[in-house]
Amino acid sequence: MGNTPIITGAFATKVGKRADSSCLSLHDEAAFGAIRDAELDAREIDGVICAYSLTEPHLMLASWFCEFAGLSPKICYAVQAGGATGATMIMQAASLVAAGTCRHVLVVAGDNRLTGFSRDGAIAALSQVGHPQFERPYGLSIPAAYGLVANRYMHEFGVSEDHLAAVAVAMRANAANHPGAHMSDPITIRDVSESPMIASPLRRLDCSLISDGGGALIVSAAPRDKAIEILGAGQGHTHEHIVAAPSLVDFACRQSSARAFESAGVKADDIDIAQIYDSFTITLLVELESIGFFEPGAAGPAIMKGALQTDGSFPCNTHGGLLSHGHPGAAGGLFHVIEAVTQLRKEAGTRQVNDAELAFVHGDGGILSAHCSLVLGRG
Repeated sequence: MGNTPIITGAFATKVGKRADSSCLSLHDEAAFGAIRDAELDAREIDGVICAYSLTEPHLMLASWFCEFAGLSPKICYAVQAGGATGATMIMQAASLVAAGTCRHVLVVAGDNRLTGFSRDGAIAALSQVGHPQFERPYGLSIPAAYGLVANRYMHEFGVSEDHLAAVAVAMRANAANHPGAHMSDPITIRDVSESPMIASPLRRLDCSLISDGGGALIVSAAPRDKAIEILGAGQGHTHEHIVAAPSLVDFACRQSSARAFESAGVKADDIDIAQIYDSFTITLLVELESIGFFEPGAAGPAIMKGALQTDGSFPCNTHGGLLSHGHPGAAGGLFHVIEAVTQLRKEAGTRQVNDAELAFVHGDGGILSAHCSLVLGRG
């Protein structure tokens, strides 16, 4: 009992179009990459937590993956919390280690959403997010729901479409320094504003990418070289469907981050670097301000001045986030954790943030529905 959970291994596959991949092959590639990074033997893995797959849905995906990979853990299950799944899996793994239940927990996710989906298949899978009685019959899509949030947020806090576009531009600039990113060609605010409208005011470049890829981490009880400590974690939940949201400008990322900061004994002002879920440009703006890194309405102007870039006042999503690094489902949220680990280890190369000692990671699922926050530090 009383073990301190430490991240000892991390690995992300190349992201983008992986025509030769499958859900399980991406899981396998990521998992064994993380095991090697932690300098472990696969037989030492005594816990496995997987996410879910839309291209190869399975009721017991974690068990199927372990069968595929030849693993025999004593703890094995899957988590499904949309975009909050990655951070939630890390929180669960930390609990298993802290309780003394496991010594080395593998957290892994992967999906081939770019090459493994037909257009109709993608629409059918993602339409499940809407409320079956009050949303789906009226054609509400995920982008349309986020469009509702964007319109209200713009109205309340004076946010402009250029401020939304600046988020996409900043993420692309950060992705340019990551060799595994899906998209790295620079874009401008004009490029965003001239891209096709998806759900007003959100345009195509306001939306995260659809990618193939996988990611994995190892949470251990025993410190090793390059270990990163899980200092705090917290969750917040107020609704599932947007019709039931108590507010369109204030979400449970406020509560989840407050709980993570409290458990870590730190404040928002103490954070050196952040990796925050960015399914749409509005997602990042809402969360940066709701969590407390910027005052309401202030994030957009700051981003236009370069605040989120590696040498900016608040480096955020230094790998390019879901908007440019790539979004293969639950693995997209794990990429945020992996980037935080990479930065804290001082292994980020040309995108390395100087003096990064304390990192914040946040994931959200659904329509800003499920929230999980982590605080990580150098061990």
